[in-house]
Amino acid sequence: MENYIFWTFMLGILAVISVGAAVFLRAYLTGTAPSAILFRPKGERRLEVVDHTSVDNRRKLILIRRDDVEHLIMTGGPVDVVIETGIKSQGALGHPTAEGSSEAAAAPPPIRRAPFFGRSSDAANPAADDPKF
Repeated sequence: MENYIFWTFMLGILAVISVGAAVFLRAYLTGTAPSAILFRPKGERRLEVVDHTSVDNRRKLILIRRDDVEHLIMTGGPVDVVIETGIKSQGALGHPTAEGSSEAAAAPPPIRRAPFFGRSSDAANPAADDPKF
């Protein structure tokens, strides 16, 4: 009985050594680190929940983006419903290409100034704004 336990334990150790050797051999042949083979980075995510809101206690509207196309879905009722498909996402739209829009985009936004309350009609004269003692 002890003989079977010993040889099973030795077989397990041999299996672990073989797997480790295979990982290191593959890493050596591909020129990467052994941890890069075991812990690869995940690929780019294709599916994303952009926004969601509750309609009532049971139903929700969910905006889902898949490959730069958005879909509006209502869930929670007796049947889940696709309300709109093929909505172009904001990243896919890019910049507007209409004439004049590039000029408007290049110009800085106008500066907002505080309103002038209680100013006299001769605001061009700075001496008129000085307090008189």
